[in-house]
Amino acid sequence: MNKAFVKESDADEDDDIGGLPPIPPGAKNYITPQGYQRIREELLQLIDVERPEVVRVVHWAASNGDRSENGDYIYGKRRLREIDRRIRFLTKRLDLAEVVDPSVHHGSDQVFFGATVTYVNAAGEEQTISIVGIDELDPLNGKISWVSPVARALTKAKEGDVITLRTPAGDDELEILRVTYPSPG
Repeated sequence: MNKAFVKESDADEDDDIGGLPPIPPGAKNYITPQGYQRIREELLQLIDVERPEVVRVVHWAASNGDRSENGDYIYGKRRLREIDRRIRFLTKRLDLAEVVDPSVHHGSDQVFFGATVTYVNAAGEEQTISIVGIDELDPLNGKISWVSPVARALTKAKEGDVITLRTPAGDDELEILRVTYPSPG
């Protein structure tokens, strides 16, 4: 079929798989050891379990004859493309990853990558966040990317410092109450 009639493009769409933000140009893909392990486990699950199962289903469906009306074959091939795209994406992210162990800062009161920071804003609202890699972000659970405005504003500040966070709604003052890191080992 002519490419003009297909909704697929030749562009490399691997960069937006998983809804993760792109790595800023020239920046490293910092990641915690736990985040690296989680991505590695997902990659191995796709390679060792999911992909072989889908290949088996597609092979079985192809042996049933007419592929144009064979739902198992059509959807299996689509799922196989999705799996392969995710494998390429995860492989690229792991290749670019620079694992940073935040436990080296254990006992420090200064904010660096991997810190869990509790702060209070000017409105008196207390919040606890952990600064993690782009591939680990989970804002609903307090994990923010090291490239986020909040993390950039907090980085290198110490417990007791009051920093200014510039937002579209105006400047906000954040007082750092606590900085913790995971214990080594």
